[in-house]
Amino acid sequence: MSDDVSWTRPAALAIPREGYFELQRGRYGPIYPRTPACYGFSIIAKVKPGREETIRAYGKQIEEAVAANPEVLAPLRLHYLRWQLFDVGSGLHFQYQGIFDTDFDKYTEDAVMLFSQTGITTVFTNLEGFPEDWKENPEAFVRFVREHQCPSFLEYGEYPYVTADEVKKALRLKAAFSDMLDQMQ
Repeated sequence: MSDDVSWTRPAALAIPREGYFELQRGRYGPIYPRTPACYGFSIIAKVKPGREETIRAYGKQIEEAVAANPEVLAPLRLHYLRWQLFDVGSGLHFQYQGIFDTDFDKYTEDAVMLFSQTGITTVFTNLEGFPEDWKENPEAFVRFVREHQCPSFLEYGEYPYVTADEVKKALRLKAAFSDMLDQMQ
């Protein structure tokens, strides 16, 4: 999608079953399109037995890391992140949903780098089939993510194709105007 698409009108995009419109190869597989919601993925994988509390504790660890340093996840260029645990009858599963501003491959490479630099271990270590050598082998990390990716078939954006940085810039501008108007009274 081109950058000249207006953010002033909501947009929706139906995506084919494969997750892309035209097969283009990235570093690790198909390139998924930028949608009105930007880029993103949903990963679903089975949780290793006995790891539910570890995963929940990891969520608390991320909360604390962001509270201590609000920029800790900045390299991921995230808009939203949502984690869910659920049982589909064959055991506990984990779903990782993320919306971000970079392509699929870059996001996962940035995640490996971030976790390696911060010492925070990825929650994926608690999932069946996750590679033990993920820190030294980003390709294996990306392969796991791609194998567990469930492509969406519809994405919607109320303010389509807008990056997280553009949203923050607009909010800073709004705050500056508000401050200016308050000073004029």
